Amino acid sequence: MLTDFIPLFIMMALALGLALTLLNLGKFLGPKRPNRIKTMAYESGMDPVGTARERYSVKFYLVAMIFIVFDVEVVFMYPWAVSFQEFLAASPGAALGVTVVIVFFVLILGIGLLYDIKKGGLEFD
Repeated sequence: MLTDFIPLFIMMALALGLALTLLNLGKFLGPKRPNRIKTMAYESGMDPVGTARERYSVKFYLVAMIFIVFDVEVVFMYPWAVSFQEFLAASPGAALGVTVVIVFFVLILGIGLLYDIKKGGLEFD
Protein backbone atom coordinates (compact mmCIF):
# COMPACT_ATOMS: atom_id res chain seq x y z
CA MET A 1 0.00 0.00 0.00
CA LEU A 2 2.74 2.46 0.95
CA THR A 3 4.77 1.35 -2.06
CA ASP A 4 2.15 2.95 -4.32
CA PHE A 5 3.24 6.37 -3.01
CA ILE A 6 6.97 5.92 -3.68
CA PRO A 7 6.84 7.70 -7.10
CA LEU A 8 5.02 10.61 -5.45
CA PHE A 9 7.62 10.87 -2.70
CA ILE A 10 10.43 10.72 -5.26
CA MET A 11 8.80 13.48 -7.32
CA MET A 12 8.30 15.66 -4.24
CA ALA A 13 11.94 15.15 -3.21
CA LEU A 14 13.14 16.03 -6.71
CA ALA A 15 10.95 19.15 -6.82
CA LEU A 16 12.19 20.29 -3.40
CA GLY A 17 15.79 19.57 -4.37
CA LEU A 18 15.45 21.47 -7.64
CA ALA A 19 13.83 24.46 -5.92
CA LEU A 20 16.51 24.67 -3.24
CA THR A 21 19.28 24.20 -5.81
CA LEU A 22 17.98 26.98 -8.06
CA LEU A 23 17.51 29.37 -5.14
CA ASN A 24 21.03 28.77 -3.89
CA LEU A 25 22.50 29.01 -7.40
CA GLY A 26 20.91 32.41 -7.82
CA LYS A 27 22.33 33.51 -4.49
CA PHE A 28 25.85 32.27 -5.25
CA LEU A 29 26.10 33.10 -8.95
CA GLY A 30 24.08 36.32 -9.00
CA PRO A 31 25.67 39.78 -9.11
CA LYS A 32 26.70 41.19 -5.76
CA ARG A 33 26.84 44.96 -6.22
CA PRO A 34 24.63 46.37 -3.48
CA ASN A 35 24.38 50.11 -3.02
CA ARG A 36 22.27 52.44 -0.90
CA ILE A 37 19.47 52.76 -3.45
CA LYS A 38 19.22 49.02 -4.15
CA THR A 39 18.99 48.13 -0.46
CA MET A 40 16.19 50.63 0.25
CA ALA A 41 12.69 49.32 0.84
CA TYR A 42 10.54 49.57 -2.28
CA GLU A 43 6.95 50.70 -1.94
CA SER A 44 5.22 51.90 -5.11
CA GLY A 45 8.20 53.92 -6.25
CA MET A 46 7.93 56.26 -3.26
CA ASP A 47 10.71 56.85 -0.78
CA PRO A 48 9.82 55.27 2.55
CA VAL A 49 8.74 57.90 5.05
CA GLY A 50 8.11 57.23 8.71
CA THR A 51 8.23 54.03 10.63
CA ALA A 52 7.03 50.62 9.50
CA ARG A 53 5.09 50.28 12.76
CA GLU A 54 2.21 52.58 11.73
CA ARG A 55 -1.25 51.38 12.62
CA TYR A 56 -3.82 50.70 9.95
CA SER A 57 -7.46 51.50 10.36
CA VAL A 58 -9.76 48.59 11.14
CA LYS A 59 -11.80 49.59 8.07
CA PHE A 60 -8.90 48.50 5.89
CA TYR A 61 -9.17 44.96 7.23
CA LEU A 62 -12.97 44.96 7.02
CA VAL A 63 -12.91 45.98 3.36
CA ALA A 64 -10.30 43.29 2.69
CA MET A 65 -12.52 40.65 4.34
CA ILE A 66 -15.56 41.83 2.35
CA PHE A 67 -13.51 41.53 -0.85
CA ILE A 68 -12.51 37.98 0.07
CA VAL A 69 -16.13 37.01 0.82
CA PHE A 70 -17.39 38.25 -2.54
CA ASP A 71 -14.39 36.79 -4.33
CA VAL A 72 -15.22 33.39 -2.85
CA GLU A 73 -18.82 33.90 -3.99
CA VAL A 74 -17.63 33.99 -7.59
CA VAL A 75 -15.59 30.83 -7.02
CA PHE A 76 -18.75 29.02 -5.90
CA MET A 77 -20.93 30.43 -8.70
CA TYR A 78 -18.58 29.62 -11.57
CA PRO A 79 -19.01 25.81 -11.47
CA TRP A 80 -22.77 26.29 -11.24
CA ALA A 81 -22.76 28.49 -14.33
CA VAL A 82 -20.55 26.06 -16.26
CA SER A 83 -22.59 22.95 -15.41
CA PHE A 84 -26.04 24.55 -15.63
CA GLN A 85 -26.48 23.47 -19.26
CA GLU A 86 -25.83 19.85 -18.25
CA PHE A 87 -28.41 20.07 -15.45
CA LEU A 88 -30.93 21.51 -17.88
CA ALA A 89 -30.31 18.73 -20.40
CA ALA A 90 -30.51 16.00 -17.75
CA SER A 91 -33.65 17.15 -16.00
CA PRO A 92 -35.46 20.48 -15.86
CA GLY A 93 -36.42 19.67 -12.27
CA ALA A 94 -32.78 19.29 -11.28
CA ALA A 95 -31.95 22.59 -13.00
CA LEU A 96 -34.74 24.29 -11.08
CA GLY A 97 -33.48 22.86 -7.78
CA VAL A 98 -29.92 23.96 -8.43
CA THR A 99 -31.15 27.41 -9.46
CA VAL A 100 -33.13 27.75 -6.24
CA VAL A 101 -30.03 26.87 -4.22
CA ILE A 102 -27.84 29.41 -6.03
CA VAL A 103 -30.51 32.13 -5.73
CA PHE A 104 -30.70 31.42 -1.99
CA PHE A 105 -26.89 31.68 -1.82
CA VAL A 106 -26.84 35.01 -3.66
CA LEU A 107 -29.74 36.27 -1.51
CA ILE A 108 -27.79 35.56 1.69
CA LEU A 109 -24.76 37.38 0.28
CA GLY A 110 -26.95 40.28 -0.81
CA ILE A 111 -28.41 40.58 2.68
CA GLY A 112 -24.87 40.61 4.06
CA LEU A 113 -23.88 43.34 1.60
CA LEU A 114 -26.91 45.45 2.52
CA TYR A 115 -26.08 45.02 6.21
CA ASP A 116 -22.52 46.11 5.54
CA ILE A 117 -23.67 49.16 3.56
CA LYS A 118 -26.11 50.11 6.34
CA LYS A 119 -23.36 49.84 8.97
CA GLY A 120 -21.06 52.03 6.83
CA GLY A 121 -18.47 49.37 6.13
CA LEU A 122 -17.87 50.63 2.59
CA GLU A 123 -17.69 54.34 3.40
CA PHE A 124 -14.21 55.76 3.00
CA ASP A 125 -13.30 58.86 4.95
